[in-house]
Amino acid sequence: MTRNRRRFLEGASAVGLAGIAGCVDGFGDAGSAEYRVGMVYATGGTGDDSFNDMAKRGLEKALEEFDLSYEKTEPGNEGEFPNAQRTFAEGDFDLINCIGYAQAEALRENAPEYPDQNFIIVDEVVDADNVRSYTFNEPEGSFQVGHLAGLLTDREFAAGAGETNPDASTVGFVGGTKTPLIESFEAGFRAGVEYANDDAEVVSSYVGNFNKTGRGQSTARSMYQNNDADIIFHAAGRTGVGVFQAARDEGRFAIGVDKDQSLSNADFADVILASMVKRVDTAVYNAIRSGVNGAFEGGKVEALGLEQDGVGAVYGDELGAEIPQDIKDALAESKQALIDGEIDVPSEL
Repeated sequence: MTRNRRRFLEGASAVGLAGIAGCVDGFGDAGSAEYRVGMVYATGGTGDDSFNDMAKRGLEKALEEFDLSYEKTEPGNEGEFPNAQRTFAEGDFDLINCIGYAQAEALRENAPEYPDQNFIIVDEVVDADNVRSYTFNEPEGSFQVGHLAGLLTDREFAAGAGETNPDASTVGFVGGTKTPLIESFEAGFRAGVEYANDDAEVVSSYVGNFNKTGRGQSTARSMYQNNDADIIFHAAGRTGVGVFQAARDEGRFAIGVDKDQSLSNADFADVILASMVKRVDTAVYNAIRSGVNGAFEGGKVEALGLEQDGVGAVYGDELGAEIPQDIKDALAESKQALIDGEIDVPSEL
């Protein structure tokens, strides 16, 4: 398919969707595309270099392969989700993608009201015949980066702009909102640290927001300065960029989330040891592909873990080569043990 056959249509907000017409870049009438997709992003929106951008990446892959049009909305707060979903459902869309666990409550109310509309939700389960749910085994992937942190914090290691503090053997976790999902990241991370090092301490804090870089920076700075942490893993969306800033300021390390943040935040590649990737792009792409091919199945849950390459640890683009091979070998072994069910990872604190 040539690029001029693909149609792009973006809505600035849920309220403004009904008034949007035409398309950008002169690609023709968006309504003439064979398959229409609605994207309701999580709060924080695209440009977060994390969760939402991974969803966008899945959409972009589908746009390259199929005759699609799409509209998007980026709600500013969770209270906007119900109306955003309804606005799309009352439009002429083949599939509506609800990105993020925080949309579940609204979708449980809305899906039965629009039984002929297909939806997906990412990161939560909604039990409805017209909803396909995609979940990820975040604790497995978080265990892997916890294993890395636990092994490194106990030895002298310097690379890029950071170094460890083996005298303290302390690592940290910074979460966005304190919810069961984000706590599952911490639970897996703690288990991985303990698996590597019984003596290591894990300190944690929840900022309460996924879009507050300054709070992320001050929270991480406190951990580096007051708790002697040398490696911090974040599951905090755009707030996590502040963790990277603090790591740079303090000469320590950080671990990213959702995508390879050493690439998406290349300015901080010299302090990002690794990222716990979460293939939200795979979920979005697979859902659109199944819909285009007439194979969409609602009422089902698709779980993506290490075995399905839905989650995992990716070494930093700049620092990965500096990580000792014996540590990489240990992570490879624990990954296989997780896949084989030999390691039981908690999903709750």
